[in-house]
Amino acid sequence: MAVPKDPAMLLSYVNTQLRDNYPSLEEMCQALGESREEIEKTLGTIDYEYSPEQNRFV
Repeated sequence: MAVPKDPAMLLSYVNTQLRDNYPSLEEMCQALGESREEIEKTLGTIDYEYSPEQNRFV
C-alpha cells in the first residue's frame, strides 16, 4: 500500500502502523522505504510531531 500524501490521512496511517507494527518511527520508515524527514515535515504542517516516548505523532 502506498503511504498517503494527505496530512490527515498520513497521520492516521502512520500512528496505526506505529501502534500495530513498529517500535519506532525510524524502523517504520526503513521498513516502508519512506523518508522520516518528509513524514515529519508533512505532519508538522498540521501541527503534529513525533513523540518517541509514546511512539506516535501527537
